[in-house]
Amino acid sequence: MKIDSVRHTPAQIAAYRRDGHWTDTTTVDLLERHAREHPDALALADSRTRLTYATYARRARRLASHFVKLGLTGDDVIALQLPNWTEFAIVVNAAMIAGIPFCQVHSDFRAREIEFVLRYTGAAVFICPVTFRRFDYLAIVRDLRPALPNLRHIMAVGADVPPDAFDLRTYLDRDAPAEIPDATLHARRPQGDDLARVAFTSGTTGDPKAVLHLHNTTNSAVRFANRGHGITRDSVVLVFLPAGLNWGLINVLQALEAGCALIMLDQFDAVTAMRLIERERVTYFCCAPAHLVAMLNSPDLERFDLGSLQMVVTGGASCPIEVIRTFRGRLRGHLIELYGMLETGFQSWTRPTDDPESVCGTCGPAIPEVQSKILDENDHECPPGAVGEILSRGPSVTIGYYNNADANARSFTDGGWFRTGDLGPFDANGLLRIVGRRKEMIIRGGANIYPREIEEVLYQHPDIMDAAVIGIPDARLGERTCACVVPRPGRTLDFDAVVGFLRPKIATYKLPEVVEILPDLPRTPTGKIQKDPLRAMILRKLHPDPTQAAKTITA
Repeated sequence: MKIDSVRHTPAQIAAYRRDGHWTDTTTVDLLERHAREHPDALALADSRTRLTYATYARRARRLASHFVKLGLTGDDVIALQLPNWTEFAIVVNAAMIAGIPFCQVHSDFRAREIEFVLRYTGAAVFICPVTFRRFDYLAIVRDLRPALPNLRHIMAVGADVPPDAFDLRTYLDRDAPAEIPDATLHARRPQGDDLARVAFTSGTTGDPKAVLHLHNTTNSAVRFANRGHGITRDSVVLVFLPAGLNWGLINVLQALEAGCALIMLDQFDAVTAMRLIERERVTYFCCAPAHLVAMLNSPDLERFDLGSLQMVVTGGASCPIEVIRTFRGRLRGHLIELYGMLETGFQSWTRPTDDPESVCGTCGPAIPEVQSKILDENDHECPPGAVGEILSRGPSVTIGYYNNADANARSFTDGGWFRTGDLGPFDANGLLRIVGRRKEMIIRGGANIYPREIEEVLYQHPDIMDAAVIGIPDARLGERTCACVVPRPGRTLDFDAVVGFLRPKIATYKLPEVVEILPDLPRTPTGKIQKDPLRAMILRKLHPDPTQAAKTITA
């Protein structure tokens, strides 16, 4: 895969180099340094194995040499669909050592998504589990392979690997020397400006877009997070966010950048996570608010010693004030909220020195290394407090979308600013608040309604455990507001209880006209609420006949 666009301006790139954000080094250098300086320190652990930095580096080098022997070059792509197993980290580093871009694929992807990714990237190698969560990955790729002429090699991780796939786990467990001389492998060493990876957006409004990241853009995001969150060699990072998605991968690279231990959990479960925190003395993990709620609501919470925690980071949705209060009352460490996305890395986060309740609902100030601004519909900069689209630029921002000129033209300004599609204001104190996605904004009779504003109030209701606000079509007003709420166990809710709670707190035109009581809300693997599937589900429920869906809806 070749780079076909760089959306950063020459002046920006020069500034990144001057400030030391873009360099000629990569995580390849870091892995080798850690293996040399503290070879016996724990690097990776999952439910099956524990690896030191020396073993981590040795296995990555050996796999990189195998990639080179297969004839793979920087024009190829290695696609990996692995859960949070040590092999994921080894494959990523092996690809980087060999100078081959990689593409991580979430383990929940199935035939349509896998085929799209492999075809679009022209991947030469596909690496997957034999089985995970009772799903047969090799059966899928066997069916797809005849239509994927670029796919030359299939590797599998697990027990009983069949003859038509390369047994990667057995190969790595042999812990043998590299297959080619070190000098030959060293000649493949990438530079900071080389393409490191391609990753795909969620594709909720169509086929996903392929986001290109250099070593420099990726490592900038990692360094900024480690600096801001206090990650050092003494830290212990727990990752249960899927490594096949962006934030999970960043967690993997954060541990590598710091030279600390990374504990990998392949399926989130509150009790298992807390057991690992206690056993491994975990100091740091990242999560969606839903993961934190599951831990805090677990009847087993008091069984575990979680006193090692120093920082917990939430993102993807605003953390409810009651969750913040419960966290402060029952757990140690700082709880901060973060704003970031695949295309940009991280743009802002609240600070450990902030009063959590006073900054609740915000994402903190923009981090110093990444600029953000708010523009109105005419691309004029908004004053404090005014809602507009958030634009960001900085050394961690993608160089652009692969083979997608239209998306690049829509998403980047001539000055290298990336249009996030997120809406919000900076307040008078410079704190960023996200009120929703541009595509999720509800337009009711010409008035703009931001779902997140209503959701944050709903989360204050003592009987509401989860909430999402969506727009549903209306022939007269264009859209009406629908609140979807999940009651706390043993509690009951109805339309009057929900709207009555909101009435003194928000403007009348923002009040929901439909309230749906649900047992749960659809979520992505990282815990974000999936509003498109939610909206489709509500419309099917309200109007089994799709021809009626656009007619007036009343409470």
